Amino acid sequence: MEGKSNLSFILNKPHEVVYAEREVPKLQSPHDVLVAVNYTGICGSDVHYWQHGAIGHFVVREPMVLGHESAGTVVEVGSAVSDLKPGDRVALEPGVPCRRCRQCLGGKYNLCPDMVFAATPPYHGTLTGFWASPSDFCYKLPDHISLQEGALVEPLAVAVHIVRQGRVSPGQSVVVMGAGPVGLLCAAVARAFGASKVVSVDIVRSKLDFAASFAATHTYLSQRVSAEENARNIRTTAGLGEVGADVVIDASGAEPSIQASLHVVRTGGTYVQGGMGKSDITFPIMAMCIKEVTVRGSFRYASGDYALAVDLISTGKVDVKKLISEVVSFDHAEEAFKKVQGGEAIKVLIAGPNEKL
Repeated sequence: MEGKSNLSFILNKPHEVVYAEREVPKLQSPHDVLVAVNYTGICGSDVHYWQHGAIGHFVVREPMVLGHESAGTVVEVGSAVSDLKPGDRVALEPGVPCRRCRQCLGGKYNLCPDMVFAATPPYHGTLTGFWASPSDFCYKLPDHISLQEGALVEPLAVAVHIVRQGRVSPGQSVVVMGAGPVGLLCAAVARAFGASKVVSVDIVRSKLDFAASFAATHTYLSQRVSAEENARNIRTTAGLGEVGADVVIDASGAEPSIQASLHVVRTGGTYVQGGMGKSDITFPIMAMCIKEVTVRGSFRYASGDYALAVDLISTGKVDVKKLISEVVSFDHAEEAFKKVQGGEAIKVLIAGPNEKL
């Protein structure tokens, strides 16, 4: 790719970003492809690194390219690649596992201890001109799916994994705590999986208004009351009676939401923790025990989640276009971070630097 720009959006330290040219990556394996990045979405983790320079024990110690929700166009393929060719449009799965450990071989590669994940220190992200990837972590987009939609496959795959962890099935009732991008997508995936009642819960009325137009059958504005009272109000609002919901998903990470979740889930129901908040919280363990609730965590995405996310978009079961609030140019990337951090948008996409080849 001689002569091509590989301009990158690099975080030096909290709130200090720069643009710099980096060497275009070379294919390291005959199974790799090189992709020109066309669009990248901004995730909450990107914003957190931009603000704080760390998430838990993942600390930005050296300059790091941000971004991991991307779609682009294949420009070069390795000699062993047969399913992709230059010109193909793909959604990028941004984490590559070792493929050899017990977790990988067991189908849970998202739990690989040696995962190389974009924009997670010390690895660079996808807000760059070109991205090299194993071909099997690039998902070809059908002709009728735009590259902008392709950039939203990543957060949709997160939601697919969360809902799969909940074992959501047709006819069930599902409560989703949090109406941010992942919460909204969880509601949409639950509907696609056949849930007959999907309740979105949040503290911001405008988010709930959008949720009602997107996928939720019911909404509830959380109040500054006890977890038990919020749970009772959710059950009443959604017509869940005293029984509660079959599945409750927390996509907020907020302690009050988690506490209310364990009171709103039915006896023998399932609770899934998808949102990340404080490392330690006060948790209603008695409610979990006496109701014999199945509790599952959810981390990124695993086998089949990305492919299913592409299919949900392709078949029109989830309309991710509705989540795109704005598209900004690459030279205004930091503005996108500010808008997402300030709650001014649902999803902001950054075009380029190779928006057009």
